[in-house]
Amino acid sequence: MGTTAAEHLRTLTPERRPGIPDTMAGTLRLDAYQDGWTEHWYLTVADQRIEVSRSADDADLVVRAHRSVFDRLAAGELRASAAMLRNDLTVQGDMRLFVVLRRVFPGPGDARHPREAARQLAAESATGREARG
Repeated sequence: MGTTAAEHLRTLTPERRPGIPDTMAGTLRLDAYQDGWTEHWYLTVADQRIEVSRSADDADLVVRAHRSVFDRLAAGELRASAAMLRNDLTVQGDMRLFVVLRRVFPGPGDARHPREAARQLAAESATGREARG
């Protein structure tokens, strides 16, 4: 496995992230539990920027998972939405902020956006029709 979630979060810089909508603002708390203790990370989102700190304060969205799940997210081995659907992580609060996790954790390196995959499939179909044509 590559980097851990803790290492990844420590290295996040507050530069603008164009993938975050301009109007999105709020707070997220990531609760990573393991062996009876919980590590808290607090993310503040505003103006397409993410500030990371350590706090157990209340947040608009709380994401809770085993530390290994967050480590897999940080390593790009797992997507947050897939982990949520499998009940590997739980969320409570303003789900609009869940999209921020896609900008915090990279996701699998070989993953493609669904629209990109659909465009490629459509182009391959069109090429096949022209060849038969």
